[in-house]
This record gives sequence, structure tokens and C-alpha cells, in this order.
Amino acid sequence: MCTEKKIQNSRSNIQHQQHILLLEDDLLLGETLEDLLDEAGYLVTWCKNGQEALDATFKNNFSLYLLDINVPLINGLTLLKELRGADDETPAIYLTSHQEKALLQEGFENGADGYMKKPFDSDELLLRISALLRREKKSSMTCVKNLCIDAKRSTILENEVALNLSKKEYLLLVLLIENSEKTVSKEMMFEALWSVEGSPSDGALRVLVTRLKQELKTVQIQNVRGIGYRLVS
Repeated sequence: MCTEKKIQNSRSNIQHQQHILLLEDDLLLGETLEDLLDEAGYLVTWCKNGQEALDATFKNNFSLYLLDINVPLINGLTLLKELRGADDETPAIYLTSHQEKALLQEGFENGADGYMKKPFDSDELLLRISALLRREKKSSMTCVKNLCIDAKRSTILENEVALNLSKKEYLLLVLLIENSEKTVSKEMMFEALWSVEGSPSDGALRVLVTRLKQELKTVQIQNVRGIGYRLVS
């Protein structure tokens, strides 16, 4: 079974939101890496075989994959190939003792963003992780003031802390952020939130807006009487 290392320290909030999937079947190395990443402020899910790791990706939104290659059930190369085939673009680093250029080339062709040869320096690994996550954040974020949409993970962050939102709350807030300082009509909201299922109503929309108002701390949602709503900072 995969194990999840809960954060025990008080590092920055952004790192508290960065969740790393570690695939490593060497128990000693896996435990060492789990402790290292925890000390650096990351949430870690450690899996010992590729099938467990694949299952974990269905249950969590990860910020980064650290993948050994030679692991049971599904090896690291095949795992990443399957994830990329499912449009999962989460950055990935291979941790491997392999030296063959052909194997490393296959890893990059399967979608790896980098690799480190075992044994590796712990500080260098942390530097690479930090650089990759910074690059990923810049490319995937749409922000208004302190409110940011992380579209790749279907998450919205306020002051770098993920908001706890339902699907409809997320879609509504995305619509308001993308039209910041503009009035968004109720008709636009109905179309965005209830286009596939359910019956839109003013009452249901008010419930969603009220819930968002309670959640948000740095921006406000204003009611534009008879028309809709506007996000203002």
C-alpha cells in the first residue's frame, strides 16, 4: 500500500500544498526520501509498486512525480507513458541506477522532465524539485491579486493556499476570476454551471455565491441587482 507522510513542520503555505508522488521499492531509500521531502515541507505519498502509484494518481492531484524505473507490476517507464497518454502533464523526475543511454532516452520520450542517477546528492534533488515546481507554477497559473487558478489541478488558491470548493463553486469562481471587475450575468453563470446536468435557479446560485463569500478573504463578490455578480479586489 502507498503511505502518506503528513507534514510535521511549519514551512511555507505553498509547499504545504505541493504533493509529491514517490515511486520507490527500495524500503531504505524510500524511507530516506520520504523523510527528506517531509523535512523540506512537501506532502508525500510513497508507493512501492507501479500499480499502486497509478491508482494513487486517480485519487490525488500531485504536483510532481519522483519515479524509480525498476519497480514491481508496472515499471516507471510504462507508468509515465500511460499517464502522459491520459493527458497527465504533471512534471516527473526519474530516480534510477541505469546508465544505458537508450533507456534514459526512452524515459524522456515517455515524458520525463529530468532524471537523477543513484546515488544522488539530496540537496541537488531538492534544488531540482524546487526549480521544476516554480517553472510549473508560472506556466499553469492565472491570477487576480492573491487569487490564482491552477487549471491543471482544477484548484484555486488564495494567498497560495488551496480553497476547499465543490465542482460548481470552482467553476463559478473561475468564471468570476476570468471576468474580474466585470459584471457576470446570471445567464452566463447558469450556462457555465448547469449546461450538462441539473436545473438552474436563482436560489441555487445564491447558495453558491454565499458559500464563496464565506470562503474568500482577499476579494469580494458584489451583487449587481437584477443582473448578476462581480468579483472586486
